[in-house]
Amino acid sequence: MLLVIIGGGWAGASCTNDDNDTANEYENWQARNDAYFATLEDSLMRQPAQWRKFKNFSYNESTVGANTDYIYVKVISEGEAGNDCPLYTDTVRVSYQGRLINGTTFDKTIYGSAYDPATSATVKLAVGGTNGVVDGFATALQHMTRSAYWRIYIPYNLGYGSKENNAIPAYSTLIFDLALLDFYKPGKKTPTWSARQLR
Repeated sequence: MLLVIIGGGWAGASCTNDDNDTANEYENWQARNDAYFATLEDSLMRQPAQWRKFKNFSYNESTVGANTDYIYVKVISEGEAGNDCPLYTDTVRVSYQGRLINGTTFDKTIYGSAYDPATSATVKLAVGGTNGVVDGFATALQHMTRSAYWRIYIPYNLGYGSKENNAIPAYSTLIFDLALLDFYKPGKKTPTWSARQLR
């Protein structure tokens, strides 16, 4: 098992000597990701109460864009009602699992088959700026409230685009199970975190 660090977390990738298997696994990858992402609008139309769509935070909201100007969100659990959402300048504490459309996990702090605060690790991330997350991830965070748990679908142009990023091939749709636990304003000291806070 080869361990690689991606975005501050550890992800496993199995070693193989057969480069052909890897090449075949990602054959027509851009077209496959384009086709996959296009189906998400159907999910939104079929289940509008559970699905949401948000335009990239840096794009003009008043113009209609392509579906790849948006992230799609399946709400697994709503956050605290009436709470604020993180801003671009904030720092967040989250648990997450990131994977590709073929099911390959590339980074995670969520362990097991479902999110459980007792067994999931957390990480602090900057929402924006030079040390911030990809645009699609930042867009989702700016719409979440504390304790929200979402599955977010990020088109490759709001992720890593046409460039490979460690174990993530170019043109990859990014799928994250994402739990927002807390967030902090700039300059505020972030407290030590414990899973006991969620019980």
